[in-house]
Amino acid sequence: IAKKRIESRQPLAYLLGEAWLMGVPFDCTPQSIIPRSFIAELIVHESFEPWLPADGQVLDLCTGNGSLAVLMALCYPDLQVTASDLSLPALALAARNLDRHHLSDRIELLHGDLWEPIAKQDLQFDLIICNPPYVNEQSMQGLPPEYRAEPREALAGGADGMDLIRQIIASASEYLHERGALVLEIGNEYDHFQKAFGHLSPIWMEVSAGDRQICLIEADDLRH
Repeated sequence: IAKKRIESRQPLAYLLGEAWLMGVPFDCTPQSIIPRSFIAELIVHESFEPWLPADGQVLDLCTGNGSLAVLMALCYPDLQVTASDLSLPALALAARNLDRHHLSDRIELLHGDLWEPIAKQDLQFDLIICNPPYVNEQSMQGLPPEYRAEPREALAGGADGMDLIRQIIASASEYLHERGALVLEIGNEYDHFQKAFGHLSPIWMEVSAGDRQICLIEADDLRH
């Protein structure tokens, strides 16, 4: 394994077929990015409780391998969890992770482009979490081989990293309950986010990487 890792520059998680996030193991393949979202810290530390009833409804948008949806279901036993993605191979991997943690009956997987599968079922949520593609084009060009081994469509966010985030923010309020909230991971794109969405008043959530990686935007803010 070590020799292959050195020669191929493939991420170790892909070579092993497994990755851990907040102490929880997940099947891991090149069909999805490796589980590492900082949103996971906020889930296990129950940081969303002011916005999330114990028996509330959560959407993991752009779920990929399903790791955040699994953590939500494990940490909040009474939640109704939905997870969606455009990539069928990623959803197949997510289904494996649901099976692995015996959560197939608690998490609904939906296939489609962003809000399309949500709109079809006329769903609304207390909390929408999303780790979207957000890496700006200049940063994409400088990524090391390990990151370039991951699906480009799960990383690349356009010239300023905000292409998909613009679409998410434009329609999110339609799928949130009155006092709901949208949680976005934006990586190192804080300046680009502020430039694009200076009219919003996000709550920046503290994680191990600092307080500029994850923002929470309340439904009222999104509607104005």
